Amino acid sequence: MENETYDVIVVGAANAGGFAAGAAAEKGAKVLVIDKKANSEYLYRNTIASVDSHAQQRAGVKIDKRELVEFLSAFAQDNVDQQLLWTWVNHSGEALDWLEEKVLKPNGDHLYATGDAYYETLMNKAFPSGNEITADEKAWDWGWGKYVIATDQALGVTFQYNTKLEHLLTDAQNRVTGVQVMDTETHAVREITAKQGVILCTGGYGANEALMQKWAPTLLKKNTYTQSPRDDGSGQVAALEVGAARDLEPASIIFDRGAVPVGTNIDDYYVKDWQSHQFVLGSYPLLKVNLKGERFFNESAPYQFAMNSLMHQPGHLEVMVWNAKTMDNLKQFHTLGCSRLGWPGIFSTDGEKKLLQDYLDKGYVQQADSIAELAEKMHLPVDQLTKTVDHYNDLCAAGKDTDFGKEAYRLFPVDEGPYYAVTLGGILLATLDGLHVNSQMQVLDQHEAPIAGLYAAGNCAGGFFWGAYPDRVPGLTASHAVTFGRLAGQCVVDA
Repeated sequence: MENETYDVIVVGAANAGGFAAGAAAEKGAKVLVIDKKANSEYLYRNTIASVDSHAQQRAGVKIDKRELVEFLSAFAQDNVDQQLLWTWVNHSGEALDWLEEKVLKPNGDHLYATGDAYYETLMNKAFPSGNEITADEKAWDWGWGKYVIATDQALGVTFQYNTKLEHLLTDAQNRVTGVQVMDTETHAVREITAKQGVILCTGGYGANEALMQKWAPTLLKKNTYTQSPRDDGSGQVAALEVGAARDLEPASIIFDRGAVPVGTNIDDYYVKDWQSHQFVLGSYPLLKVNLKGERFFNESAPYQFAMNSLMHQPGHLEVMVWNAKTMDNLKQFHTLGCSRLGWPGIFSTDGEKKLLQDYLDKGYVQQADSIAELAEKMHLPVDQLTKTVDHYNDLCAAGKDTDFGKEAYRLFPVDEGPYYAVTLGGILLATLDGLHVNSQMQVLDQHEAPIAGLYAAGNCAGGFFWGAYPDRVPGLTASHAVTFGRLAGQCVVDA
């Protein structure tokens, strides 16, 4: 493998990388994709946001671009680059159309636009942004990543797995000219030249606890799990070595459904693996209390708001309380995204009941015939939990949450057994703060000037998110990756 030279090198073979490689190859570039693991097709996400995709046009789904950009800017308190937001809304439809026409349809799949984005309160403002990858509009096609990779290969893209980025190579003018990589099986180190540029699509840093402590220490207080064990931050670190700038404040996407054993101490509990620790029912706006047995916030808030609220509560964990009757009335809570009941969501009512039984069998969910018994099993003060549940039932009977303002349709009493409870923390899906980029996806230095030959897309690229992820725009993270990945692949060739 001496004198390896390509026009474009893409680092990372998941959502952003797959789209970047295909776009560059379509423009005639000789492209290499490297990835530190043995496979990446399982990483491609099924719900992808867009504005004005052909699928949305077929379904009559219309989203006002200005309204959406304004919402995303306000959600982030303008700690974002609005040019990037506009770049996304103006190009996301194109990226999804390419996916549907060039990748999905030849393999029997298509995009289904989800038109439902019901909400009643400002806090839950939502947009019908999701496009679902499906063959039959009954289930997702979980394997569509292999179609992207095969499409790229048909365009001439070379994939090298078990190949880890060590450092970026630069010339005397600090132009990025290639990569130094290590074979993860043999540990052999070599250099590969990129004549036109390197695109970093290396993801976040959630599995690197040292970087977490440095860049986002509060995330270790909010999360019990990370489902991104590949995310070591190596791409961002390599870019910093050549003078790149990155976001100074963290951003992340967290699910409020990380079930843990009773008595868990979040200070020493941070599991990094590919296991699904998602107790999906945790994302339903049921009664939730702190470790003192007190209700402390509006459970109808976006997923990540619960974890933010818990930063002001003892132990940074919550306990969700419900009863058997709730399980037959899940539809009324009308959740969005992957917690939606029925497709496009993860589970039906029967699936939720099976998940409940699974967690009962594991001992994470506790069952009791009385609230007092339940409190004892959950290590909560019996008198306080009893008082909290009784008061919550009064609010449900009145049809008005005078304490925290939860919508009436999401008030459901916990007034007869059997009763259930589970302790919940956050599941970190990904960190979203990253390298500064412009609207051509060029990585910027400390003076906000482009570093020649260096591009970034996906979760290693910053400026688009800040703080909590706006989950009422379903599929936004995946769309940010594929849209900006495709743009990076086009821009590196056009530069």
